[in-house]
Amino acid sequence: MTYCVGVKLDDGLIFASDSRTHAGVDNYAKFCKMSVFERAGDRVLVLLSSGGLAGTQAVISLLRRRAAAEPPHLWSVGSLFDVANLVSDAMRDIERRDAPFLESGGLKFNASFILGGQIAGEDMRLFRIYAEGNFIEAGSDTPFLQTGEAKYGKPILDLGVSSSATLEDVTKCVLVSFDSTMLSNLSVGMPIDLLCYRRDSLQVRMRRRFDVGDAYFDALTRQWLEGTRRVFRELPALEW
Repeated sequence: MTYCVGVKLDDGLIFASDSRTHAGVDNYAKFCKMSVFERAGDRVLVLLSSGGLAGTQAVISLLRRRAAAEPPHLWSVGSLFDVANLVSDAMRDIERRDAPFLESGGLKFNASFILGGQIAGEDMRLFRIYAEGNFIEAGSDTPFLQTGEAKYGKPILDLGVSSSATLEDVTKCVLVSFDSTMLSNLSVGMPIDLLCYRRDSLQVRMRRRFDVGDAYFDALTRQWLEGTRRVFRELPALEW
């Protein structure tokens, strides 16, 4: 399983993904589900992938191959909307190729993505691209998008994320949402890949991987748990 989060704030963008797959015998194998396409000063594009690993890897490989060929491709288009369409086209091409063989084994093509970033001359944008190739865009009313095992971390994001919040505060909230998800579902697990992008920087300067035993992650989640317990202790007693 997978858990991926993308957040769009006034200050910038936050992306996070886990690294666990549960595909058959490689149940606890680790695969990075964050792909970054960066040309400093021109564009930063981030893709978080969810679904069948063979399908998502095939889509990303196809995007990379096309990026070295004739335009339009990831390096040539002028908007994130165009990038989202390129990802959708690649998904549909892979599905057309693989679907008949998957269906013969009782399976379906299953790949979805969170896409975000910024291209010079355009504001930051964030999209959730579904397995069918259609997509939605984050806005001020919906500042975060999730894919994969979303339900366990969503309440924390609902409480802590707003467009005006700082990158630093929402990053903590995102990491706590991963901790909640990992506690509730063993198919989501470390390492967690995290990337924060500051508006108009057109360069990735903050990227980090959190693995088991990471001192900061452990301290953050421990303090969150202690704070939650303190809040419950301070609530009014129930009268019977």
